[in-house]
Amino acid sequence: MDKLSPFSDPTMVARYAEETPYKVPGLADLHRMAMLLLAEHASQDAEILVLGAGGGLELKVFAEAQPDWRLLGVDPSAEMLDLARRIVGGFAPRVSLQQGYIDDAPDGPFGGATCLLTLHFLEAEERLHVLKALRRRLKPGAPLVVAHHSCPIGGDLLSWLTRSVAFADRAPADFEKASASAATMMARLPILSSDEDEALFYRAGFSEVTLFYAGFSFRGWVGFA
Repeated sequence: MDKLSPFSDPTMVARYAEETPYKVPGLADLHRMAMLLLAEHASQDAEILVLGAGGGLELKVFAEAQPDWRLLGVDPSAEMLDLARRIVGGFAPRVSLQQGYIDDAPDGPFGGATCLLTLHFLEAEERLHVLKALRRRLKPGAPLVVAHHSCPIGGDLLSWLTRSVAFADRAPADFEKASASAATMMARLPILSSDEDEALFYRAGFSEVTLFYAGFSFRGWVGFA
């Protein structure tokens, strides 16, 4: 199965902005935390790279909070980028959108970068390639903020994914049904343990890699180029 195919499905894309906050615990707070982690080190007029930006949710949060930032959103899905254009609305003059992957992005250097809800689609070696490519595009000391599905060290991935699926379902919790959906996710997504995720960050050349967010099977880290 093509892991990107759902992001070209008009029905899925139409529901993305409405449904994603129900699937990711504290998504609005995650976006604000990412903005603050970037702003801590980026200049007031920084250029920020947002990889996997389709949908535009974090782009809008960043643009609202930082009126002088220039944002480049990169995503392989034309349909998701169309949604991002609608979401960012009046912030469009400061937001550039580019269809493609990390290797299609400009060299920068950027004052910071994010890659949210994206890396769990990639096998370990492909993730490492993406992280290294992001590192090369950042100014020295610039932050990278990531968040995606990851299994806690020593945890049972099926159990954590089941909790995430149950969280996303607004109906009364049906853990048998949630477990079946979680098993399908495990088969389709190359989810790593959190220690493996952190190790890839360091292998890519980042320093001071720190966990800042956790919500059931989701984990978020910041590291510095």
